[in-house]
Amino acid sequence: MTKAAGSSIPAAGPVAAQGGAGVLFQLLRDGKARTRAELALTTGLARSTVASRIDALIASGLVGPAGEGNSSGGRPPSRFAFNPYVRVVLAVDVGATHVIVAVTDLNGQVLAEQRLAQDVADGPEAVLGRVVKEGFSLLATAGRGMADLAGVGIGLPGPVEHSSGRRVKPPIMPGWDGFDVVSYVQRSLPVAVLVDNDVNIMALGERSAHWPADENFLFIKVATGIGCGIISSGTLQRGANGTAGDLGHVRVPRGDDVLCRCGNYGCLEALASGPALAAELDRQGITATNGSDVLRLVAQGNLQAIQLLRQAGRDVGDVLATVVNLLNPSVVVVGGSLGEAGEHLMAGVREVVYRRSLPLATAHLRIALSLAGDRAAILGASQMVTQHVLSPASIEAALQVPG
Repeated sequence: MTKAAGSSIPAAGPVAAQGGAGVLFQLLRDGKARTRAELALTTGLARSTVASRIDALIASGLVGPAGEGNSSGGRPPSRFAFNPYVRVVLAVDVGATHVIVAVTDLNGQVLAEQRLAQDVADGPEAVLGRVVKEGFSLLATAGRGMADLAGVGIGLPGPVEHSSGRRVKPPIMPGWDGFDVVSYVQRSLPVAVLVDNDVNIMALGERSAHWPADENFLFIKVATGIGCGIISSGTLQRGANGTAGDLGHVRVPRGDDVLCRCGNYGCLEALASGPALAAELDRQGITATNGSDVLRLVAQGNLQAIQLLRQAGRDVGDVLATVVNLLNPSVVVVGGSLGEAGEHLMAGVREVVYRRSLPLATAHLRIALSLAGDRAAILGASQMVTQHVLSPASIEAALQVPG
């Protein structure tokens, strides 16, 4: 699997001038229409050079006409802009008990979508086979074919070795350890396939859709598991082996006697995840088997469920306060299924983070609920693919024109 490179818009002047059509294209990815003269002025390239590169991009379909500019006498100049509809992306969110498959354009606009009940423990061939089948169906629904497919982005729960797309010792995914997800999907969909853990792509999706100006950003998923997607200086941080942000197995002091499924005691996930809260309610004589039951009880006003969810927020905040001090984000977004409970969880998170973090680190810190909701992972999977296939190097390779 080829790694997805972080997208960036090149600066004007000499930096842009050194690049080919791929670099010039990055200027147009914002959707703003420009004339050849405006591009030449911005980049410092000769107008003849700009014209040849624009012609190549038009021939590829990535750039198209976008009206006319102001005339200074004579025929008005033509404007050009990015055409996000020329290709599509298959975006996939695999959760513990669900799969969401969507077809998006190159701007992340969802064109067709299907949500399925699917247990990840059924194994990779069952889950991915269904993903491929639904992918073909959704392409047809969107009126697109294989020739239009730019790539496939897949989010999986838990640790993923990003360089290979393989799952590494997943605790809730029997049969997935070391499974070659990329090769399996490419047997049916012979395009670029990129795989990452679900919270990383949720961070990408949430930020790109709702917080694009914030370059230091954390996304906390609280659901069956707990994890953190870290974006620092505008770039997703995966760490050396793809495990950056695995907050679920950080020790919480009050949990010394609570055994986690990883074999350690006191892990955040063993105290604050959906299954952990359901198990505690069950011990208190209130029937609950999973996070959905917890949310139902909270919605019904059950006091024990509300108190447990508030404490879960404090436990998350206890770990998050250290992360805030360490990374100094400007925005922390809380999502995942338990985030749907809204202010009950958030109240506990805010209470501890603002109390335990350094004043300077929280002076302008915003802690918010996810705005993308259960679409964050789909938006992020799409973003992961477009960052890769629309990078300068990928565009140059596809166009095969001289720089």
